[in-house]
Amino acid sequence: MIRRLYRLWPEPALLGRLWSLTAAQAVLQGLLLGLLVPILDAVIRPGPDRAEALAEATPWLVLGGIGAAAYAVLCIVATPVGFKASGVLAAQLRRTLMRHVSTLPLGWFTAEHKARLARGVTADVGDAAHLAVTVAGPAITSTLLPATVVAVTFAVDWRMGLLLCVIALVASWALRRAGRIAELAEIELERASAGVAGRAIELGQAQPVLRASGLADGTPRMWDALVDHRETYRDGMRRARRPFFTYTAVIMGGFVAVLALVAELVLVERVAVAEAVVLLVLAARFLEPLGNLIELIGALRAMTNKIARIELLLATPTLPVPPGPVRSIDRADVELLGVSFTYPGGSDTRAAALREVSMRCRPGTTTALVGPSGSGKTTVTRLIARFFDVDSGRVLVGGVDVRELDPAVLLDEIAIVFQDVYLFDDTIEDNLRLAHPEATRDELEKAAASARLDEVIERLPDGWRTRVGEAGAQLSGGERQRVAIARAMLKRARIVLVDEASSALDPENEAAITQAIANLGSDPDRTVIVIAHRPATLAAADHVVSLDDGRVAESGTPSELMHTGGAFARMQRQYERSRHWRIASRG
Repeated sequence: MIRRLYRLWPEPALLGRLWSLTAAQAVLQGLLLGLLVPILDAVIRPGPDRAEALAEATPWLVLGGIGAAAYAVLCIVATPVGFKASGVLAAQLRRTLMRHVSTLPLGWFTAEHKARLARGVTADVGDAAHLAVTVAGPAITSTLLPATVVAVTFAVDWRMGLLLCVIALVASWALRRAGRIAELAEIELERASAGVAGRAIELGQAQPVLRASGLADGTPRMWDALVDHRETYRDGMRRARRPFFTYTAVIMGGFVAVLALVAELVLVERVAVAEAVVLLVLAARFLEPLGNLIELIGALRAMTNKIARIELLLATPTLPVPPGPVRSIDRADVELLGVSFTYPGGSDTRAAALREVSMRCRPGTTTALVGPSGSGKTTVTRLIARFFDVDSGRVLVGGVDVRELDPAVLLDEIAIVFQDVYLFDDTIEDNLRLAHPEATRDELEKAAASARLDEVIERLPDGWRTRVGEAGAQLSGGERQRVAIARAMLKRARIVLVDEASSALDPENEAAITQAIANLGSDPDRTVIVIAHRPATLAAADHVVSLDDGRVAESGTPSELMHTGGAFARMQRQYERSRHWRIASRG
């Protein structure tokens, strides 16, 4: 475990210094106990007078004083190092984790993986850093001090040294057994805790629905999760009792064996009284830290499991990058050539999201992707942004396969405006500046006007300094999309991927979003690909690609496709009938 911890931290020098100080303290304690032999022998041995005994013991007392002073210095030095280590180690590991996560495919960030990442970066890293200081140190002491005491004991009496070795072996067996049970119990408790956390988040997020249903105090799933957590905890405690008591019995039995052996050695006059006293002191200092290990084993196993979860995150494969990636592109056209793709977990071709899809989007044009739900529209945009790598075929950006491009270069060229727009709990201005931190006021205002965001800013009480709330909750869906489009404008990305998602918007926001998308496409160097739902957006598109069941059903200009009588024309007619029905129902 110590080796795993040392390998885990990116800069383990601080950890090494702390553990070295702890190890030195433990060894020094054991060696200082060894000085009792000559000191007590000089003081208790019959024969020499008091002055002679004191003279004989003085060098050892001086050496003991020097050792005690050195031990005090080690304690003084180790304390601030320990306080500093926990925070520094956690910060180091969190930075390493975040750097690694930034290289993972965007498609990795599912709800499950995001929850695992959040728990890893917060609880697991923080707890591992804390335990590395507060638990690993005592564990080192509880191991090295008994080992040093055994070595000193052999110098006093080999029989007692041998007995301590036997006790250590039996205790090691009992401790490993207790550790295995503690590890399994911690894994089960972590699973149950994660279940409670998930249900608690659900309880907070779904309060409006729950209150409307009369379930404001919790859902059956919430109560089931709490019961599961309680039962898991109880079961873990029940399973841990027997190995705990077994280990305690081994330590107590060892102490009884030590007393019996010392008594035997004194009775048969094989050791003097001074040596007997020393052996008892050494045995007590051997058994005390050994007994503490059972108190530490649960925390040690918990730390082992936390380390394993962190290692699993760090072992997640990153996006493959060739040795010499392309670091720039001359143009912003996008092309898919015979692309087939199945999401991770899909087992056969029937699960394929795309099948032999080919299409081309040129700079200065807006391409609309249309089709029924599940037809592959979102998958196309995800592959362009390299959320995943294709199973077969090629995705070209600027004539270069995205797998040959430097990932940072690709993301610099792409802006994404998807249906679920995420805004940080900050001001509107700071949310825009994420795309271009050094943007001038004029650039901000120009981007806002192009995205029709200026209308929103004007009616907000604090204008640009208005905070949008967690995930942008203070803004409507259409207003959040305007912020996202303004960010894309400000970033000056040459490729913009947009999920129009205007089906649930009011007419004002729908018109604003449609105009903002049209403004995006007005740049002759920019390629816009929009997942379109509304006729207004489709009318502004230069090219339409109709997808069905992961294949390209038809493509062409909107006017061309309206005359073919295909899927696009049917969808448009269906929309018109639906619109007329809504108008008639309101009348």
